[in-house]
Amino acid sequence: MKRITVLLADDNRAVRREIREFLELEDDLEVVGEAKNGREAVAMVKKLHPALVLMDVAMPLLNGFQATRRILKAVPATKVLMLSVHSDEVYVEEATKCGAMGYLIKYTAVNSLCGAIREVHKGNTFFGPSIPCHLHKSNPKT
Repeated sequence: MKRITVLLADDNRAVRREIREFLELEDDLEVVGEAKNGREAVAMVKKLHPALVLMDVAMPLLNGFQATRRILKAVPATKVLMLSVHSDEVYVEEATKCGAMGYLIKYTAVNSLCGAIREVHKGNTFFGPSIPCHLHKSNPKT
């Protein structure tokens, strides 16, 4: 079975560690790297070409939106799934404008995270259950 390679991009080391430990329980998911800021995430994607980046919105040296734009320009095959504490519509809209294929709220995403990664990897969009429906009406997965 080919594993889905994932890069974790979050400025909080404890969050990265928890997510890594959670994802490592899955046979089809492989964490290939961790970035602590947006600039590092862009550089790591260019080097590692992961299938998917799990991207925090609020990070230093490039926020998640800026990093997502640069990543998708440099390595268009990589998909981005946003993971954030922000559930405001403006954040979700900005994430989709910059090319993210999904958006999950941290600390409520544990039950949805692996499924979201798999769906986004397939090319589908995925929005967590707390994301307002009108922001992703065309998404049959939520």
